[in-house]
Amino acid sequence: MKIRALLLSFLIALGANAAENEIIVGATPVPHAEILNFIKPTLEKQGYKLVVKEFNDYVQPNLATDSKELDANFFQHIPYLDEFNNVRKTKLVNAGAVHIEPMAVYSKKYKNIKDVKAGATVAVPNDPTNESRALDIIANAGLVSFKNVPLKTPVDIVKNPLKLKFKELKAAQVPRALDEVDLAIINSNYALGANLNPSKDSIFIESKNSPYVNIVVVKQGNENSAKTKALVKALQSDEVRKFIDEKYKGSVIHINALK
Repeated sequence: MKIRALLLSFLIALGANAAENEIIVGATPVPHAEILNFIKPTLEKQGYKLVVKEFNDYVQPNLATDSKELDANFFQHIPYLDEFNNVRKTKLVNAGAVHIEPMAVYSKKYKNIKDVKAGATVAVPNDPTNESRALDIIANAGLVSFKNVPLKTPVDIVKNPLKLKFKELKAAQVPRALDEVDLAIINSNYALGANLNPSKDSIFIESKNSPYVNIVVVKQGNENSAKTKALVKALQSDEVRKFIDEKYKGSVIHINALK
């Protein structure tokens, strides 16, 4: 009985140690999971095993982080996080900024945003922050104007001289709608997944001074843990900046390149 008890204690201690040295992070595939996979060797040298779990939506990784199934997630910007916490009553916090992905307008029918004709259909993400961001872009292109509200939707249109029609879809579905609509305003992670480079393939792109910086998110109270600090430090390194510059050719911009 004593041997069994000692063995059980040893296995429990071993499991606890493994969990302490394992960092489980949820991420959308491109570019977030790719960037995380790049830093695996860096974290391994520090004694951490990085486990990357891929998600194809923006809801589940936040819920999994809030329930502590994940140590962190990496896919979103601050406006989205704030809106999610407000609606879902989650307690998630920003642990550190990493990069910005410029959102852009794509089209298979037009080569210039100024050529868009009356009655054109525009596909936009349907979550509140990304929809408002997309509508800001189309407004900056001079096609429509909106009321001055924090989160815009098509009902807030003030002027729409071309009578544009807006099709609201889940963010992951917007690239797949490109063949069916005149314009599609796509988040860069999903654009890259569809082999679209916002710097080269779009007909209009948002400013590089956009406030929508992508961040590492953790459960409130974990932002200063050793695991979180190691993860954020690795992602904010110059090695990651160089990796992003070389791999994404300006479609993803590391925070160190913005200084």
